[in-house]
Amino acid sequence: MVDQAPSKLVRACLITLTFIAVVAAAKEAQNLFAPATFALVLGVVMSPVAGRLENLGVPRTVSAASALIVGAAVIFLLIVALGPLLSALIDQVPRIQQQFRGWMNELTFMLRSLGGVTFDVERTISQSGEDAVEEAIPSVAEALWLAPNLFGQMLIFAGTLFFFLMTRDDIYSAIPQYRVALKQADRAVSHYFVTIALINLGLGVSLCGVLILIGLPNPMLWGAAAFLANFVLYLGPLAIMFSLLLAGLLTFNSAYALVAPASFLMLNAIEAQFVTPALVGKQLKVNPLVVFLSIVFGLWLWGPLGGIVALPVVVWVYALVSAQSKRGTASEH
Repeated sequence: MVDQAPSKLVRACLITLTFIAVVAAAKEAQNLFAPATFALVLGVVMSPVAGRLENLGVPRTVSAASALIVGAAVIFLLIVALGPLLSALIDQVPRIQQQFRGWMNELTFMLRSLGGVTFDVERTISQSGEDAVEEAIPSVAEALWLAPNLFGQMLIFAGTLFFFLMTRDDIYSAIPQYRVALKQADRAVSHYFVTIALINLGLGVSLCGVLILIGLPNPMLWGAAAFLANFVLYLGPLAIMFSLLLAGLLTFNSAYALVAPASFLMLNAIEAQFVTPALVGKQLKVNPLVVFLSIVFGLWLWGPLGGIVALPVVVWVYALVSAQSKRGTASEH
């Protein structure tokens, strides 16, 4: 007993140091690991389709290439769909700056009347919003500088997705004790995220219809944004709600500005409390705290892409552990 305590402490320290080293390496080399992880996640979601094509006699190379083309086409269509929304937001920047300047002037006037704010603090408050909006939009030089880096990440993504789909069976066969559990986890995660994608599509269409009735500009673009943001649980819908609040304040001059965010909040509550539990069930239900912390960790680690891949990784690990534990229990009986 005396010898086991130090050994457990050493093992715990080694595991902690290894985890810290892996996280530091992942953050430092995010241009390599982020697109590769995204490709693996997409490969897991698309693996059942590739498997069915192989069962039909389609060569692995053809099925992997077909899956790569379909995945790239979907991503391209999403980018094209979001392009008008980003352009519309950029066009609204001067109006947002003017409105924000008016709000800040009113705020500083109120604070000045209380006699507790100096001129420097007022100037900092009034300029912070404009600086944040201007810094959020990259310049032409920054865009040109980022272009080669983006192209390299696209190559990493395409290569990882193609070769993973082509050699997935070989990789799983190399670890036979986990082969069945890995395939079960792939099928479960694929079913889960296809269902979630359809639910998010319904949410986006519903929001688009509501915004048309309200009279908010660009309802289709807001629906597309809601469809994508809802993949990042909690934080994504929160960002859409505050964005709709800002858009409503810029469009309407009364309490009617609250109708759009309130409508989205109601739709999101219906989706989260009734639709998703009914269609997904409790098979892959992960603790909400684990989901929230994983998304926050992903956002800190790799930014928006990390927030997107965090939940699929957690669900895949959960499905793998569940499948392996069920397999172990069945073998015991």
